[in-house]
Amino acid sequence: MITRALALAAGVTGAVGLSQVPEFTQQYVQRLGGAVDELSRQIAEFDADAGRLGFARDAALEQLATGGAFGAARADSMTRTIARHDRLAADLAALDGRGAFERLTGAAHFSDPEIAERTWQAFRPALPATPEGLVFAGMGFAGGWLAAAALLALLYLPFRRRGPRAGSAPRSEPPLHRARPVTPSGPVLRASRDPVRGGR
Repeated sequence: MITRALALAAGVTGAVGLSQVPEFTQQYVQRLGGAVDELSRQIAEFDADAGRLGFARDAALEQLATGGAFGAARADSMTRTIARHDRLAADLAALDGRGAFERLTGAAHFSDPEIAERTWQAFRPALPATPEGLVFAGMGFAGGWLAAAALLALLYLPFRRRGPRAGSAPRSEPPLHRARPVTPSGPVLRASRDPVRGGR
């Protein structure tokens, strides 16, 4: 009874947890799109400033890098911004417009820690209202139930009573009652002589 209750609790926990995957991934993709838009705006402004001075992007970065400590720091920051934009834009292209199952297979594209943290902070669990959410809930329930059942079976295994070892003699069961003495069924022979009467 206790084992079933624990397995049921694990199944419900798995169902609730896994049913939130579609909504969480959807909100992550939305924030990913916002981050790509913001980085694109910053890069566009940098390219516009460089173009007004007659520089291409790479030439402008080199000009900044040779312009003292502040320019070198600004060039390094802009280089990291461009690299992050390219990485997030590739993730967005791989995830945008995909269903929950397709997004789950591309888990490597959910790798930005800043976006994941902001998504988690704003995320609020909700009951699954879509077919995908119900499927994930069923998968979570089955996975939690099976995992808990397997773990409990492993924990209880050492406490199970072991059978007799090979080659050992079986134990004899104690008698349920005392055996009655066996008396002869024939007539009891009397002594040939009576010690009181002198053997007459």
